[in-house]
Amino acid sequence: NFTNCTAVIPLTFQTNVLTELRKWKLSLIEHHKLQMRQEKEKHAAHVRQLSNEMENLKELLHTYEISIGRKDEVVITNLTQALERQKERIELMRRFTLWRIQHVKAKQEEYANRIADRQFRTALMKKVWAAWRSLSEEKWKEKVAKACQLRAEDVCVQLTNDYEAKIAELTATLEQTKSEILRLHSEREQYEDTMKKAFMRGVCALNLEAMTMFQGK
Repeated sequence: NFTNCTAVIPLTFQTNVLTELRKWKLSLIEHHKLQMRQEKEKHAAHVRQLSNEMENLKELLHTYEISIGRKDEVVITNLTQALERQKERIELMRRFTLWRIQHVKAKQEEYANRIADRQFRTALMKKVWAAWRSLSEEKWKEKVAKACQLRAEDVCVQLTNDYEAKIAELTATLEQTKSEILRLHSEREQYEDTMKKAFMRGVCALNLEAMTMFQGK
């Protein structure tokens, strides 16, 4: 019986196992908190950078409005719409990043709850072991202790495998989030390049029209 086997695990061994489990738990939680803070800081810096770029584009647009006047109303309208679409894209990217952070945080909380449940079961096994030990015969102690020690080692190995698998899953989720952010950033750069080219084509067209007017005069 597994319950009877675990009942004779040495107290020092169980204490060491529980201590190691608590250390792993605290280490994992601190590690993921640090990752969360880093992701939030990167996101905030990215948003600030995008805001500054939008402000610069707005100032540039205002300057061209004054210099060109009514003749570039179509170009200005297109640029304004492009800026609005860019703002919407930035907002969507910000919401998506926040959603990913909350998703990872929820997984961390679920993982912490699992660790707490395992600790509760370990404490319950300890109580059962103490009650059973008082009723067991002396001649079976050494044999049962060896069997329980082997079982406890198997449990520790299984717990270690579970924790490593969970860490790998969270790491993969974080990497996927980073890849998505890089993809969105690349799309934003391509969109800005396209918008700049369209703006320059509009300016060139206006310059040609002005030259035609002067030549006509």
